[in-house]
Amino acid sequence: MAALPARTRYRYSLGSFVTGPFGTVPGLLLLKYLTDTMGVAAGVAGVIVFVPKAWDVLFNPIAGRLSDADMVRTGSRRRFLLFGGIGVSILFAALFAHPGFGGPVPDAIYVVVVFLLCATAYAFFQVPFNALPAELTDSADERTKLTSIRIGFLAVAILICGGGAPAITEAVGGIAGYRVMGVFIAVIILLATLGVYFGLKDAPVGALRPNTVSPRELLRTLAQWRPFRWLLGVYFVQALGIGTVLAAIPYFAERILGSSGYSTLLFVGFVGPALLTMPLWPKLGASVGKLVGFRLATAAFGIGLLGLLGAKLFGLPVTMVFVAFCGVGYAGISVFPLAILPDLISDEEERTGETRAGVAAGVWTASETLGLALGPGIWGLVLQFGDYQSSLAPGAAQPDSALTAILLGASILPAVLILFGIPLLRKSVLERRS
Repeated sequence: MAALPARTRYRYSLGSFVTGPFGTVPGLLLLKYLTDTMGVAAGVAGVIVFVPKAWDVLFNPIAGRLSDADMVRTGSRRRFLLFGGIGVSILFAALFAHPGFGGPVPDAIYVVVVFLLCATAYAFFQVPFNALPAELTDSADERTKLTSIRIGFLAVAILICGGGAPAITEAVGGIAGYRVMGVFIAVIILLATLGVYFGLKDAPVGALRPNTVSPRELLRTLAQWRPFRWLLGVYFVQALGIGTVLAAIPYFAERILGSSGYSTLLFVGFVGPALLTMPLWPKLGASVGKLVGFRLATAAFGIGLLGLLGAKLFGLPVTMVFVAFCGVGYAGISVFPLAILPDLISDEEERTGETRAGVAAGVWTASETLGLALGPGIWGLVLQFGDYQSSLAPGAAQPDSALTAILLGASILPAVLILFGIPLLRKSVLERRS
């Protein structure tokens, strides 16, 4: 099949400006929005943030079957992309609109319902978006190029939205800040959706179609595929740590560093070094081996997190060095699982003579989504355990136990989760056989 036009690659990759904001901003700001503008108890807020994302994991197969049926009927998934993306845009703005029903309970119910609807709309966008590379081209090389550009767009989207969202809420201030931020992100999502929809109007359609996997086949595959389970365990635990870090950033900035305005600085100081060093990790992996590189990246992330324990003693400049170290390690633990996974898939397909790529992709995405969703839920429990006082008053005083919980929960807890990957990265299980 002929090479995909460059314009098709770039127009498809605009969808990262839908997936990036939805995957990053709620994990970064929604918990604090609930505790500090609605007065929702931290533990309850953690559950509110977790449940809709967990619903996404369960609903994705349903959205996939509906999308497949529409593809057969109409010959395109663009309609699902359009309506799903528009739904995410509208509901994202509504999520941070703060209706002010007069108490934490009705306000919390509003957020649960809207976030659940938003997650449902997101499934209708995400599933066809992930299916498109296999349908735009039959060429593995072209799909690799397409995915590489998409990842680049995703990194930029995360940097812009993850850095811009806290900056907007801080600059405007209070409830109005969250409302303006919600509309700003919603506009980005809407424009990206329209870009993908109209940009792919005349795009080619390849012969490949995703396979629908039954629950029985899924369980059978996982039971027999030990190396994949092992790598998936590392990926899930580390996604859990990353989700905890994202949720902790606003609290750490305000309560440990002394200003909520530092949230943007922390996020950019984390993501910026990750973007710069991401191309370097594969080169290191080619030199010392993927597993060794993965271990080094894990150690770098863990050391950076442990360094945050001394934030009050070191001050902001030294703390930012440790934040940058976290970003460097984050780049590595993002690269190496995706570099090892194709090796495992290829080995397993050669061993069994059966296709494994579709099963692996579905389980892998679900694991990442669940880990990133559970992280903020765990962070909410950390705050609850530390007796964090949810309040409608900005900058309300907190007991020493809450400050200690924030410091330890933003450093030691995610460090343990990230570093737990090292003993799981077993050469005997994960290293490719020659």
